[in-house]
Amino acid sequence: MIVLKRILVATDFGEAAAAALDYGREFARTFGASLDVLHVAENMIGRGLGTDGFTIDCAELQRDLEAAAHKHLDELLGEEDRTMLHAKPVFMVSNAPARAIVEYARESKADLILIGTHGRGNLAHLLMGSVAERVVRLAPCPVLTVRHPEREFVVPDALVTVAKA
Repeated sequence: MIVLKRILVATDFGEAAAAALDYGREFARTFGASLDVLHVAENMIGRGLGTDGFTIDCAELQRDLEAAAHKHLDELLGEEDRTMLHAKPVFMVSNAPARAIVEYARESKADLILIGTHGRGNLAHLLMGSVAERVVRLAPCPVLTVRHPEREFVVPDALVTVAKA
């Protein structure tokens, strides 16, 4: 028997993350689980931009980035998500998004993590790495990675009824 009480969807607001959120909603409905939707914003202040003694004050940029991320995160979850799925938006700031996702999953006792992946080519993967791959390696629970576009397995209930007939 599979028991899922808390599902975590990590989002960067991209298409693959939107597909992962669709899957997360369906898992939450199917298993009666709660849904946490996490966005990890980059810490511009901690990164320290500048060269040769010239630095940029990133405090205002950081505030704008965080405000936009909070707004987008709140817009992702509708009233049905919040009432029926007990969905909650979660916002963190970090320069290590994979570690932040894993840390939140561990602290919140998530039973499943869903995360979008871009499916980059070998060279791009070598140069940039993959947050999803790091989450898979470090996660305290199973991780479902979702690419977009991909063979969809979440379909509207009406299509399921037609397929069974």
